[in-house]
Amino acid sequence: MSGDSHALPLRQGTTFSEDAVPEIDPTTTAGLLAERLQAWKHAVVYLEDYVGAVEKVHKAHAKEYERVLKTISHPLKEGAHFDQGLGGVAGFFENMRVNTQAMINSNAETEKTLKGSVLPILERLHKEIKAKHKEVTHGVEKGAKEIDKARNNTQKHIELLGQHTAAFESTGGKMTPNDDPYVIQRGVLHRLNKQVVEENNHRNDLINIQDGFKAFEAHVIQVVQQAMDALNQVAGGQAEKTRALYTDMLGAAQRIPGDFEWKGFINREGHRLVDPNEPPRNVDAIVFPNQDHNSTKPLIEGSLERKSRNKLSWGTQSAYYVVTPSKYLHEFKDDDNLRHDPKPELSIYLPDSVIGAPTGEKFHIKGKDKSKSFSSKLAGTSELNFKAHSAAEAQKWFDAIRIAAGATGPAYESQPPSPDASGPGSSSDAAPKVGKIDTAHKDQDVGITGDKTVSSPTAISPIATRQDTLKDTVASEEKKATVA
Repeated sequence: MSGDSHALPLRQGTTFSEDAVPEIDPTTTAGLLAERLQAWKHAVVYLEDYVGAVEKVHKAHAKEYERVLKTISHPLKEGAHFDQGLGGVAGFFENMRVNTQAMINSNAETEKTLKGSVLPILERLHKEIKAKHKEVTHGVEKGAKEIDKARNNTQKHIELLGQHTAAFESTGGKMTPNDDPYVIQRGVLHRLNKQVVEENNHRNDLINIQDGFKAFEAHVIQVVQQAMDALNQVAGGQAEKTRALYTDMLGAAQRIPGDFEWKGFINREGHRLVDPNEPPRNVDAIVFPNQDHNSTKPLIEGSLERKSRNKLSWGTQSAYYVVTPSKYLHEFKDDDNLRHDPKPELSIYLPDSVIGAPTGEKFHIKGKDKSKSFSSKLAGTSELNFKAHSAAEAQKWFDAIRIAAGATGPAYESQPPSPDASGPGSSSDAAPKVGKIDTAHKDQDVGITGDKTVSSPTAISPIATRQDTLKDTVASEEKKATVA
């Protein structure tokens, strides 16, 4: 039965899925193709043995032809790779067995010619197949190791994200900057991108190897046909009968289309090969655990300008800032997760910081950098001066930071305290600290949560509220002192 009568099966994806770390072994396709090359090599070895035996037959007469028949009497190794019907490699060898049986009584006198012209053709083909086998096994093996290494790194970071997202729920979101699920999730995307690059490079290598198999196998069959043609010319001149037998074997080889075995192979094993029409993997289409967890969604993010903490420097520098549900203000160089590992260069824990109300486009935060970077160890606690693109945007950042810090958290006043509150004769209870948010402002923050990016609310400025409260308190204390 010809392999052309079978409909080619639909290929299934063998190396790609929507999972972050696929369970598919990247060496599966390469191993299959290497095994196929082994089958071709053994087929050529069959022919080498056959021609070598024919050479001996021409020297040892009829008895030696029985040895020729023995060289091809066994089934082909890796025979499952060949179409067992007529018209293929397996049918070709069966044709050889029948015709060789008829040559048992023939005489051979052309030993040297066979040894010098036919065998070298097959030996060169044998070496070509071995070189192709080495290219497939060694070249692809290196790419598979890189994929395994990249997948292990991705899996470890995904597991780390799972641990800290679980810890976020149990600890109420208080954790170190490096344990912030937002930061870890960006690290997952960074490692996942490296993994996808390795997988796509490995995939392209496999596709190139697969595409070359059709032409290579056609070349193998062409060389086999050339070897059989040379054998026919040398040994066929012995007698008309012998020539007719070798001509029949040559015809059996020439009737094999160059892509006959490959089409049959695709029909049987196509589902295990890489589909070149399948699109490459894309990080945006991959889903991994805790990707959309609330702790990974920023309250607010965008670019701001910040004055350097170095007093000798001038001007401001632009960077990418994020306020996370873990109550951190992180600074990054940019919002790119692919070119480099997105680690914060500055991390301020907002509940432990002093926050100043915005003045136009500017606002201030006084806190300690907890990012454990070299600059954080030198700077310690310092005041950070930010500048937004507009006053409305500065107010949005202030509202988001105040919510993340908590309604009862400290607030920073850039203006000095009132002289009445610090003058002589004032008691400690009559001069409340300006650094705390007042009760009225606290009531405004009841019910505010930090699970979504906030817009700019219309709220009373916290500085104005605290100053009015201070004046009312001082006036009340002076009135009591006058009455007494």
